[in-house]
Amino acid sequence: MPELTSAPLMLALVALAAYLLGSIPFGIVMAKLFGLGDLRAIGSGNIGATNVLRTGNKLAAFLTLILDAGKGGIAVLAARALVGEDAAQLAGFTAFLGHCFPIFLGFKGGKGVATWLGTLLALFWPLGLAACATWLAAAALMRISSLAALLAAVLSPLWAYMLGAPSLLVLAVALAALILYRHKANISRILAGEEPRIGKK
Repeated sequence: MPELTSAPLMLALVALAAYLLGSIPFGIVMAKLFGLGDLRAIGSGNIGATNVLRTGNKLAAFLTLILDAGKGGIAVLAARALVGEDAAQLAGFTAFLGHCFPIFLGFKGGKGVATWLGTLLALFWPLGLAACATWLAAAALMRISSLAALLAAVLSPLWAYMLGAPSLLVLAVALAALILYRHKANISRILAGEEPRIGKK
């Protein structure tokens, strides 16, 4: 963890602002803009880019991916610029929580993978690139987005250590644990051989 140097009130404000930013459900916004229907009634019911892709609309899925990643990245960069490194890590964590448990959707959100990747890229880009490369390699080999995300998340603390970012270890472990938790249903389907593959409508 980074040294805590910011005022508690400032950290609380950062956490709230980042959570609200993370709570914006861009998948649902894109689905409405592109006339794709209720995203929560499609495929896995998830509000993220992978489920948007299952509608067959690649542009909507791409925009959802960029926007979901961007809210994590923007939260981190803004907190770092305005407050400090301790606030940056807190902002990344609470933006991730906002995506997974958004106040705007009754605390029923997505799995957080894109927001997690955007957060890591903004916090320490080599770690973010390592996580992205792990996801891309696993997704290309196995064609299962959730399994690729799980592998990338589990390996992220190792990448943080190997890349010389020990201050990110606690956050990396916490985010990986939450990603595993949010993917409980996916893990069950993977074990049963029933998890949808990338590109399946």
